Amino acid sequence: MDSARGGLGPGRQPRVIAMSIDQFIDNELKGNPVVLFMKGTPQFPMCGFSGQVVQILDYLGVAYKGLNVLENDDLRQGIKSYSNWPTIPQLYVNGEFLGGCDIVREMFQSGELQSVLKEKGVAVKEGAQA
Repeated sequence: MDSARGGLGPGRQPRVIAMSIDQFIDNELKGNPVVLFMKGTPQFPMCGFSGQVVQILDYLGVAYKGLNVLENDDLRQGIKSYSNWPTIPQLYVNGEFLGGCDIVREMFQSGELQSVLKEKGVAVKEGAQA
């Protein structure tokens, strides 16, 4: 029997493969200082709101991980539950939810986003002003 030999027996396989969406989100947030849950990818945003946040982060020279919620409906719904925020995109810095497009844009225009990023130890391109 596979499980007796330490393998992934038929009874164990689903648990190993099926990480909960909350666990996946936790792992991404713990493993990456800046995470953007978005529609599309940083190279090819699939909505204007995601595109605006990408432009802001790119302008600031921030290294971040973009996760495409369109590739996985569990992720798309899961991140909304996780944050208790109904829309995408969602920006996280050091595991903390900052907001969606409107909030990120307002924070950027006021200089607050740059300050928050620096306070949290995230490198921002010098001289990058709104």
